[in-house]
Amino acid sequence: MDRLGYTAMTAASRTMTAMQVRANNLANVNTPGFRADLEQSQAVAVQGPGYDSRHLAQVRSNGVDLTPGTLMPTGRDLDFAVQGPGLIALETPAGELYTRHGSIQVDAEMRLTINGRPVLGEGGPIVLPEHDMLNIGNDGTVSVMPRGDWMMVEVDRIKRVDVPAELLVKDASGLLATKDGQPAEASDEVRLVSGYLEASNVSAINELVGSMSLSRLFETQVKMMKAAETLSEAGNRMIRG
Repeated sequence: MDRLGYTAMTAASRTMTAMQVRANNLANVNTPGFRADLEQSQAVAVQGPGYDSRHLAQVRSNGVDLTPGTLMPTGRDLDFAVQGPGLIALETPAGELYTRHGSIQVDAEMRLTINGRPVLGEGGPIVLPEHDMLNIGNDGTVSVMPRGDWMMVEVDRIKRVDVPAELLVKDASGLLATKDGQPAEASDEVRLVSGYLEASNVSAINELVGSMSLSRLFETQVKMMKAAETLSEAGNRMIRG
């Protein structure tokens, strides 16, 4: 009877975590560049004498779905989408993090930024000189026409990386980091497409259907816990005679 209780309890706990992950995905269905979270868990044996057959579901760090999203035309020259696999490197207080959201801005300090975070180049954050024209190529090359000049000058190149999904984790801000915390190697194979932003790769229909299925599963697991409690009470009454 206690085995049934353990099974139902750990299954219900895992189901609640999976529902939270899907709810977060649904909340970001319209967030450009958002990568869907994947709930992950593993079975762990309960420690102690007599518990060899009891197991709990231990939640692991959520995985990341790097499936490309739909490209949305914006007509803005500083909007970029990553074409195919790849990520853009950003400087943050937590170190080097990565994103596929390519809405680039120039801040008051003449730095290229995405959501207020400096975009990294080959030599650190990209800082522009005073200029009359700015151009970013598909290979990430940042060029400007200095003020009063008529020739384009290369400033830096946006750092782009290509890291497998299994080596990435998502932090609280929604940005991606390597599991070992070390900066990833730059990749010249990653290409950018100007004038587009990438939509979230979350499928609202799939997440809604999955949430409904998990809700029904949770109800079943609660019923199992109640059944285990009823069986336990009946067994105690038999022992008491």
